[in-house]
Amino acid sequence: MNQLRSPSPLIPKTNPIFTPSMQKQLIQPILIALLLQTICYKSITAQMADTTPNPITQVILLGTGTPNAEADRSGPSLAIVVNGTPYLVDCGPGVIRRSAAAYEMGIDGLKASLINTLFITHLHSDHTIGYPDFILTPAVLNREGPARVFGPAGIQSMTDHILAAYSEDIDLRVHGLEHGDSMAYKVIAQTLSPGVIYRDDNVVVKAFKVHHGSWKEAYGFRFETPDKVIVVSGDCTFSEELIEQARGCDILIHEVYSEEGYAKRTPAWQAYHAQFHTSTSQLAAIANQVKPKLLVLTHQLIWSSTEEKLLEEIRSKYDGPVVSGHDLDAF
Repeated sequence: MNQLRSPSPLIPKTNPIFTPSMQKQLIQPILIALLLQTICYKSITAQMADTTPNPITQVILLGTGTPNAEADRSGPSLAIVVNGTPYLVDCGPGVIRRSAAAYEMGIDGLKASLINTLFITHLHSDHTIGYPDFILTPAVLNREGPARVFGPAGIQSMTDHILAAYSEDIDLRVHGLEHGDSMAYKVIAQTLSPGVIYRDDNVVVKAFKVHHGSWKEAYGFRFETPDKVIVVSGDCTFSEELIEQARGCDILIHEVYSEEGYAKRTPAWQAYHAQFHTSTSQLAAIANQVKPKLLVLTHQLIWSSTEEKLLEEIRSKYDGPVVSGHDLDAF
């Protein structure tokens, strides 16, 4: 049943005392008040939107693979994007195309032409096969200025040999009909040492040594941004230095191998992996001391086991947040 609405007390339509001019005088202040209230509400809403915190720092796993040729895992690489500026760690196979995929997913900082800064943990082939891709593809796609790379001893030699191998290609692209920017094909290579190795308005990067079998130099990295601390292990065994560098960090990205899978390997391979990589038990011990807000597994050596079992092994000894990373995961 419909109910009749009572006449408005502000604008009595049946009382002859209220003339049209009087009604107009009553209505105008009400309309002005409503208009001012709307303007104020919109202003406050806009201010709230402006002050709503946006993620300054994004971490994108570009490749979570190993030397094993796995179809769904590209070679080891990740990107830390701060205020739209990308910083890459390692450059396994397919690094720039994985970056392009992340860009198409909405990570604007991973547009290929913006990629110019790279940190390399060690010079194993699975971590560096994409180095020519990092140098050349963004240059072809109009990168501005030279690329910068920070890597262990040997990085300058590797850089020089890559540029020499592609010298004819570079010459044609710069002096041929493409009229490419010669500076985009330059590379400034810097050899790592422990301590602060890079800083700008977005990030401070610290390098620290880790043990990776018979490699004379292997490094992990600590990235300090305005809103996060991110630590990347690189390839390594259990490391006290990493624990000190990572303690209390927001995100710890660490390599790992499955103990169930390891148990089924040959003695020779077991001896190798024990010296070069980190078991689930060792990583749980590291995480229990570091206490990261999030532990991200990468470079997962699973072999005949499963990813679910790998996570079970970690969680049986560590109860903090942990995820097993996949290519193009973002945090």
